[in-house]
Amino acid sequence: MMKNVVISIRSIHDCGLDDQDIIEFTTDGLYMLDGDTACLTYMETVVTGMDGTRTSVMVMPDKVVVDHDGSITSRMIFREGEKTSFLYDTPVGQTTLSISTRSILHSFDANGGSVELDYVLDMEHTVISRNRFELNVTLLKQMGEQINV
Repeated sequence: MMKNVVISIRSIHDCGLDDQDIIEFTTDGLYMLDGDTACLTYMETVVTGMDGTRTSVMVMPDKVVVDHDGSITSRMIFREGEKTSFLYDTPVGQTTLSISTRSILHSFDANGGSVELDYVLDMEHTVISRNRFELNVTLLKQMGEQINV
C-alpha cells in the first residue's frame, strides 16, 4: 500500500569550469516498500524544468530505475560501475543520452529512507555533466505530523 510522504531532493550538476547548478526542493509524494524494493512517485515542478511530469523511482539492491512520464519521457537505469543509455523525449524533440554510474548509496525501511546517486551524463560520448542526486523520503504520520528517519 502506498503511503503519503514528503520527498526532499537535492541535485547537483557540475558542468566543469566552476559551473555548478544546484536544485533543491521538497514535494509531496507516495512511497511503498515491497520486500527489498523501495518505490516512490512524485510530480515534478517548475523548479526542475519538468512541470507536468510524474517521476517514479524504484530502488532495488543492485540498481535504481527512474521513470519520467509527461512533458518529459525517459527511463534511466543506474547500475554502479556501468554505463547505460536511454531515450530522452521532450516537447521539442528526442535524443539518446548515456549515464555512467559511479556510486549508489541507499537505505530504506517502512518509514522511508534515502538514496544517493553519483553519475556522469553524456551525449554521443561527450560529457555533459557530473551529477549527484540525493533524495530523502519522510513518512507522513497524521495530519501533517512527520516521522523523521
